[in-house]
Amino acid sequence: MHDFDAVWLDVGGVLVLPDPTVLAPLLAPYGGTIDIDGHRRAHYAAMAVKSHAGDGENDWSAYDAAYVRSVGVGSAMVDVAARLLNACRVPDLWRWPIPESVAAVRKLHCAGVPLAVVSNAAGQVAEMLQRVGICQVGDGPCVPVRCVVDSHHVGVAKPDPAIFEFAAAHFAGIDRSRIVYVGDSVTMDVHGATAAGLRPVLLDPFDDHRDAPFERIASIGDLLAR
Repeated sequence: MHDFDAVWLDVGGVLVLPDPTVLAPLLAPYGGTIDIDGHRRAHYAAMAVKSHAGDGENDWSAYDAAYVRSVGVGSAMVDVAARLLNACRVPDLWRWPIPESVAAVRKLHCAGVPLAVVSNAAGQVAEMLQRVGICQVGDGPCVPVRCVVDSHHVGVAKPDPAIFEFAAAHFAGIDRSRIVYVGDSVTMDVHGATAAGLRPVLLDPFDDHRDAPFERIASIGDLLAR
């Protein structure tokens, strides 16, 4: 990728994570680490497992098991810890801002890059992003984006490429091939964005997909050099 004219962003795993300040004490009784960085690592390790399994938006069983293993839960307690994680990992828990992502999004805005958000969600994304200080549609205290597309509101979810049409309506005149879409799921984001004619880029901060045939970045900040 040499250049681009716009950047669209997923939310979970790209801008926010399931809140590790909640999940750390939740899983600690089962042997899980309370280290926040350990939980950050666990999300991407679990997403890699979920992507490898080809699981869709409604199947998080592989993710949950991989997450609890990654934070240190022993084999004997994986099943019960994974069930607890599944029960507690509700949409509103996806709220912990990724500091380097927040900083990079602001720098992209300051560099004049048009931005949008496209996410599989439960209707809460726009309010959450503004509340935690990441972005809002139009002017405001956070980074302005042209639109926030929430699958709950538009009635279609990734990897269905139709969800991206709701963002495209705000980017008339920009060729699809020059719009980067950053996500953390091969199944949902890379495949969906490819089908929509966008330029998919996987956020892969721990090099979990080193042999992948698609483009990857370690952080959103990597886009600034391009």
